[in-house]
Amino acid sequence: MTPRNRLYIGAALGLTAAATLGFGFARVTQSPLRLPVPANSEAASTPKPTNAVEISQDAIAASRITVGPANAGGLDAAILASATVEATPDAEAVLTARAPGTVTRIFVRIGDSVRAGETVAMVESQEASQIVADRTAAAARVTLATRQLARERTLLGQGVSPRADYETAQANLIVAQADAQRARAAASAARVASDGRSVSVVSPISGRVTNASAALGQFVAAETELLRIADPRRLQITASVPPADASRIRSGDRVEMSSSAGQTVEGRVRSSTGVVDPRSRTATVVVTPTAVTSSLIPGQLVQARIFASGGVVRNGVIVPQDAVQTLGGQSVVFVRTRGGFRAQPVQIGSRSSGMVSILGGLSADTPIATVNAFLLKAEIEKETAE
Repeated sequence: MTPRNRLYIGAALGLTAAATLGFGFARVTQSPLRLPVPANSEAASTPKPTNAVEISQDAIAASRITVGPANAGGLDAAILASATVEATPDAEAVLTARAPGTVTRIFVRIGDSVRAGETVAMVESQEASQIVADRTAAAARVTLATRQLARERTLLGQGVSPRADYETAQANLIVAQADAQRARAAASAARVASDGRSVSVVSPISGRVTNASAALGQFVAAETELLRIADPRRLQITASVPPADASRIRSGDRVEMSSSAGQTVEGRVRSSTGVVDPRSRTATVVVTPTAVTSSLIPGQLVQARIFASGGVVRNGVIVPQDAVQTLGGQSVVFVRTRGGFRAQPVQIGSRSSGMVSILGGLSADTPIATVNAFLLKAEIEKETAE
């Protein structure tokens, strides 16, 4: 081997050793391999907040959460009005004395039940005695005129008496009968008792005594109110509404009436007077309850919400203001589900008279929580915080 070949071989071996050392040094000093971390790994590990509340029917009742359907119609459909519970015109009677006199008997007290045709009081009156005397005298004149007519008929048949006397007797009988009929009608109208000196106070309807202003021994004039009877089963509600809203109310429109105790009664519009009272500047709307209820009594004040069908948009949705809650910066209502409630995001419109119009996210007749919905919101926020 020549010196030149030895030089080439030594250089090659040196380069190979240098490359091997450099590669090993690089393997020792380089950082370990890191896998890329997904950007949403932290979010995936955090549980998402739920929008549903599981609650039993007993818990709903205990929490006083009321469930009702979302009403169809525009916001301007609901008209709030103050109303008064009254007895229907044929379900209330004012009992008066038919003749002046002294109250001698009172058979009932406030709250007692009475039947139609039942005597509730007695008034002793001098006019009653006079009415009985007139009736007796009229009956006696009829008897006398009847006998005279029979005698004249006999005499006319024998040819003894002229026909003019017979015709006169006939006319006298007709007059006597008319006087007797008038006397009997007067006695019946005054409800003269069988004793001949008193008039009876009789109830024309069945019901309960709501007012008793008479007292024993009291002298009362004719047509003085003694008692008042009302049938609590036949009621009507008169609501006072502004004239602008009265024109939109139609017969048959649905009405919700709320008492001071929180009880709700359904009703329907029966009629509207169409006339504005000059003193109150309001129109009267008559509402009839759809079912017999013991929660309403005559004279009670209620709050009526009339869902007027005239001049409104029918394809809208309105819900009570308490049904709309804010959850996570979003307006929601709680829709009833099989196991509880679900927060349903909605788009709300205007608010008026305790009602909110829903522009989107909720269809009509969907069952939702209308009262105490904030309890469901608090439960969801508590679960989210935990």
